[in-house]
Amino acid sequence: MTPVNILIVDDREENIIALEALLKREDIRIFSTTSPNEALKIAWETHIAIALVDVQMPEMDGFELVEMLKSNPRTRDIMVIFVTAISKEAKYAVKGLGTGAVDYLYKPLDPYITSAKVDSFVHLARSQAEIKLKNQELQNFAIVVKNSADIICSVDAQTLRINDINPAVENIMGFKAQELLSKSIVDLAVDGQRQTFRKKLGEIIKDSLSFAVFELQFETFDKHVIWVECRASYHNKTIFINISDISPQKSYQEQLIKSKEHAEYSKKVKETFLANMSHELRTPVNGIIGITNLLLRTDLNEQQKGMLDLLETSSKSLLGVINDVLDLSKIEAGKFNIVRTPNNIHGLLKSVYDLLKFRADESNIEFILEIDKDIPENLMVDSLRLNQILMNLLSNAIKFTERGYVKLKVSVLQRHNDKVKLKYTVEDTGIGVPADRINKIFESFEQAEEDTVSKYGGTGLGLTIVKKLAELKGGELAVSSQLGKGSVFDFVNWHTIAAAPPEKVKHKTDRVLAPFDHIRILVAEDNMVNQFMLAKILKDWNVQVEMVDNGRKVLDRLSAKDYDIILMDTHMPEMNGYEAARIIRVEFDEPKRSVPIISLSASSFDHEQEEALSAGMNDVLAKPFQPFQLHEKMNRLLKIRA
Repeated sequence: MTPVNILIVDDREENIIALEALLKREDIRIFSTTSPNEALKIAWETHIAIALVDVQMPEMDGFELVEMLKSNPRTRDIMVIFVTAISKEAKYAVKGLGTGAVDYLYKPLDPYITSAKVDSFVHLARSQAEIKLKNQELQNFAIVVKNSADIICSVDAQTLRINDINPAVENIMGFKAQELLSKSIVDLAVDGQRQTFRKKLGEIIKDSLSFAVFELQFETFDKHVIWVECRASYHNKTIFINISDISPQKSYQEQLIKSKEHAEYSKKVKETFLANMSHELRTPVNGIIGITNLLLRTDLNEQQKGMLDLLETSSKSLLGVINDVLDLSKIEAGKFNIVRTPNNIHGLLKSVYDLLKFRADESNIEFILEIDKDIPENLMVDSLRLNQILMNLLSNAIKFTERGYVKLKVSVLQRHNDKVKLKYTVEDTGIGVPADRINKIFESFEQAEEDTVSKYGGTGLGLTIVKKLAELKGGELAVSSQLGKGSVFDFVNWHTIAAAPPEKVKHKTDRVLAPFDHIRILVAEDNMVNQFMLAKILKDWNVQVEMVDNGRKVLDRLSAKDYDIILMDTHMPEMNGYEAARIIRVEFDEPKRSVPIISLSASSFDHEQEEALSAGMNDVLAKPFQPFQLHEKMNRLLKIRA
């Protein structure tokens, strides 16, 4: 508790000592003097609440001292109690009270009366100090409310009429504050939200909420609509509301939503375009590869066989370029998944080495494989994507190395519990990469030099795909190179140690496939080359084949006849394969409703394969495919149906 300052003024020291002894306590701080001039100085410099002033003093009597105190704004609020030994006549009392005193104490002083009077004035001084502080706070709040950028108002809880509102309403809504007094706060809302506003205020009153936040639309003086955020509080039958204009934030949110919708639409358009491109590019390549395989199984002279081998090589090369473009597009569209399964890492590395050994031998380059003996035999890896990374790096190394060697080295960097960190290093003695181009080689369609494409060929996508695949696998790819001396690519990745994978069944692509006797198949394919290829393959298996080129015709044929299986392309004019499959599964009666359907899709996107299965198709075969793959799927589904 802050002590109350009391000033004692008396020309006799013994009187001061007696008063100090009488008044001394912890909640009072006493200042004393025998000089009226000194008293004025103390009162000026110190916040004095109560002054006990002797009336009869030689320099200046008490009346004169009090008049001087009351004439100064800094000391006028001091409560003065006269202490006097002169007559108790009314004229002296009136004179003292007239100068500004609040009471009298008469000598000789009664200790009980003196303590009681001083105590009551101490309480009064404290109350006045609190009132003064509260008034100051109210003045400060009034200044804040008056100058606030938000609308601040008080509303009668019974009538919902505005009791008071600050000038900000004119800046925000165009109304003058005086115009809105006694008006309903609900009328500020737009027509369609007044009922909501009234209901919300009713809830605040009903639950006596000390804080509630909600958003509304208000109509301004010039009929513009703005968004506002209301922060309301209920107290003593009054609702206090702070109203902020949030139109800019709302506009920004709407722009973000539109941008998000536009981005999602653009993404959808891109996905559709890529799916169509995948189908349109891979479908004719599928036809070329399929017919080439069919021709290779006929009687040919050596020259014809050589030309078909060249055609097959060219087709697979074209398919590789198409796959590169589609892979990159899928990665950028976020449609690329890493699927880890148990794999024999030593076997995988050896197969990559064996596939590229002949190319290195053709170029008279030494091809070296070094595998750390500490590498576990079986690891959880996405074998397809790891193979893609290594094939790209090694193919590049061989392509850009004219003499010397290309080395694939795999070593253990770290081991922790069931995890192992491997470093795959591809080192060559090739042409190298200039220092200023080292970061460019990972960008799409970029090469180390401007004339690299004309000299060595390629799309400039290989290293871009490698880097993105490495990142998707959670690994790191680094490169160091010296122009004319060679390059070193390091791919570092953590793997989980796995149990031995199941044995893979090896297929001979040129083996004789068993015929299907008395089987009727309906094929839906709009590409004429693929129609010819499929008809030839199926007829070699003694299958009765009927061809249509869209989903609508599939429904018409199935309505008229029975089939044991349907091979359905997904992208067709008039009605696609997904829609046709859904109609079969929902609208046809048994047993036609359950006829097995295999999707023959040229799309490489996982979501399209998922869509095929969700549409009711039993299996998916991606183009291009080998005849034995189709034979296996047909055989399995026909056995299930039987």
